[in-house]
Amino acid sequence: MRKYLFGTGIITAITGGMTLLRSLRSDEPFTWRTALAWLSWGISLALAIGTIVDTRRASRGKIVPDDSPVSGKAQKMFEKRRR
Repeated sequence: MRKYLFGTGIITAITGGMTLLRSLRSDEPFTWRTALAWLSWGISLALAIGTIVDTRRASRGKIVPDDSPVSGKAQKMFEKRRR
């Protein structure tokens, strides 16, 4: 589980979220740019979590969608885990 939680995608999403939270503390008004930043952060977090789920599925030998970043490596990951 550790290798999934400390992946670069999750770390990047968490640090981006912390930056957005710090910006809320200032006295700046909430604008459309802030809304787009939060939307972008949500999409980045969803993609990072999706990659973790796909990696875990591939390592357990389950079917991974073709649009997944690990779709070409699924068999190799399964063989590595099976050993």
